[in-house]
Amino acid sequence: MIDTFIQPFLDFEFMRRALFGCVVIAIGASPLGVFLMLRRMSLTGDAMAHAILPGAAVGYLIGGLSLPAMTFGGVIAGFVVAFLSGLIARTTVLKEDASLATFYIMSLALGVLIISIRGDNVDLIHILFGTVLALNDGALLLLCGVTSITILALSLLFRLILMESVDSQFLSSVSLWGAAAHYAFLALVVLNLVAGFHALGSLMVIGVMLLPAASARFWARSVGSLILIAFLIGVSASVLGLLASFHFSLPSGPAIILTAGLFHVVSLVIGREGGWVPTYFRISKVMQ
Repeated sequence: MIDTFIQPFLDFEFMRRALFGCVVIAIGASPLGVFLMLRRMSLTGDAMAHAILPGAAVGYLIGGLSLPAMTFGGVIAGFVVAFLSGLIARTTVLKEDASLATFYIMSLALGVLIISIRGDNVDLIHILFGTVLALNDGALLLLCGVTSITILALSLLFRLILMESVDSQFLSSVSLWGAAAHYAFLALVVLNLVAGFHALGSLMVIGVMLLPAASARFWARSVGSLILIAFLIGVSASVLGLLASFHFSLPSGPAIILTAGLFHVVSLVIGREGGWVPTYFRISKVMQ
């Protein structure tokens, strides 16, 4: 048991770095994933995760696999797409989800095209799927910095973001801070996606934000409980995914996301808050 679950983290520094990075990502991503779910913006988060790819690709084109260049490019691209999608939704007949979907498709294609101009398949896989087992000091510092900013911002804006998530029209009618809370939340999502992309890649990073939050919904109702359970699921999926990657020679990022997906399936089946099995027994009891 010790050899299977503990020894890999004791013997290998890259496993400890990967675990630390995943835990830090989960701290910032868990509350954001819960709010994305409450705001019915889960697909929006997915679109924004892909929207950062062209910026990261331009940074790669200029500086290669440079952490500062790719981070800066990804942040700029994410902010531009978030702003443009909101602007289009407010000035045209197109809704925000549709505008984000169009940007998502174009961004993904443009990012892959830019990377292919200079790089090879190895670099493309690195950017799309991440290298969580190769996190260096710079990447870990970036993850810690973004997570610290996220926790500080959420502690200051928690009530506004929560009210804006539950009833944005009511908040707009009683406060001028509704729009500010919305864009501040989107900025935090972009920052966490860009930071997490260095570990899990642009295609995988949204999974660690949304899957634990969606799984937590089957176990709790209050926002605080949702965030706590999402964090615990995210950390557990990271540990088990890294161990599966180590013992079975699997790609680490997909292993972590698939483990989180397994937690989601289990929650869907037996979760006490709307899971299939409890709902079936509840209905059967009522019918009797």
